[in-house]
Amino acid sequence: MQSEPSAVEIIRPDGQGPVVLVCEHASRLIPSDFDGLGLNEAAQISHAAWDIGARDVAVVLSELFDAPLVAGGVSRLIYDLNRPLSASSAIPEKSEVFDVPGNRGLSASERQARFDAYHEPFHTAVDAILAARGPVAFVTIHSFTPVYNGITRDVEIGYLHDAGSAFAEAALQAEQVAGQYNAALNEPYAAVDGVTYTLAKHGESRGLPTLMIEIRNDLIDTEDAARAMAVHLHQTLTAAMSSLARLDEVAR
Repeated sequence: MQSEPSAVEIIRPDGQGPVVLVCEHASRLIPSDFDGLGLNEAAQISHAAWDIGARDVAVVLSELFDAPLVAGGVSRLIYDLNRPLSASSAIPEKSEVFDVPGNRGLSASERQARFDAYHEPFHTAVDAILAARGPVAFVTIHSFTPVYNGITRDVEIGYLHDAGSAFAEAALQAEQVAGQYNAALNEPYAAVDGVTYTLAKHGESRGLPTLMIEIRNDLIDTEDAARAMAVHLHQTLTAAMSSLARLDEVAR
C-alpha cells in the first residue's frame, strides 16, 4: 500500500547556509484516491512522473551548504509545482510518451482543487523559508532524460535563468573551468519553455540571485552518483557565488 504523501517536504528548515534550495519534482508518489491516474507501473516510475535523481542531489546539497530544502511531495503528474494553474502542463493529459487518463477532461473546479491541495502548500512553504532568511541565493534542482522525443541530448548539466542571468553565467564559467561535464546555458530548456516559474515567483521577485540546474538523469540515477554530482555542484556553486560577490564589490 502506497503511503499518503504530503504536498511538501521541508529538509533542514533552520539551515543557515548561503542558499535556499527547491526541488519541485522530487517525488513520484500518487495519492491512492487518484487510482494511479490510470497509468501502468512503467509510467508511474518513469521520468514523466518525477525528476529522477534530483531529490538525492538536492538533499546532499542541503547537507553540504547547511541549506533549507523545500521538495515536492507528489508526482508532477498530479500537479506540476513549477507551473501556474493557467498552464495546461500544470496537470498534463500527456507527458512525454505517456497518456494520463486520470487528467483528461478535468473541470475548472477539479483543476482548482489540485492547485489548492498541492501548489499552494508548497509555494507557501517556499515563501516562509525565504521570509525567515536574509539575502540568499535561490537554486532549484531538476533532471532531464538523455533522449527526448527520439533526440539524444549531449549536454550533461544545464544552468538556466529567468530575467537575471548573472548567477547562471557565473556557474557555467565555473563549470567550464572545472572541465568535468559538458555544460551549457539554458539547455535543454529555457525560460521561453515556461520552466522558470518558481525562479521568477520566489527569487526574481525578491531580487535574489537565481539559478535552475538541470542534470541529465543517467548521471544521478543511483545514490552514489547523485552524491558525487552534489559534491561537484557544491564546488561549482561556491565558486559562482564567490564570483558574484566579487562583481558586487567592483560595482560598489
